[in-house]
Amino acid sequence: MSARLEVVVRPRARRSRVEGYRADGKLVVAVAAPPEDGRANEAVAEVLGESLGVRARDVTIVRGQRSRAKLIEVQGIEEAELQRRIERALGGSGEKHGD
Repeated sequence: MSARLEVVVRPRARRSRVEGYRADGKLVVAVAAPPEDGRANEAVAEVLGESLGVRARDVTIVRGQRSRAKLIEVQGIEEAELQRRIERALGGSGEKHGD
């Protein structure tokens, strides 16, 4: 069982965190790591893993390894549970962010 999620990454952010949804429905993930040598991708897996209550190794980048727009697959949870955990990580706000 797994679930997929489209995200947009903000590398070199002040702090690493899940920020909220954009108007287009993509989740914004800010990471402090720079987009060099895969460090930002590793940070995305760590932030999402921590926020979703799964191990970082259960978070896989399916598409977009070299792009800010990524398709993420999370092993061990279903789509509905993924959405619930994201809402919880956002404090239940489900807030939208502009581009």
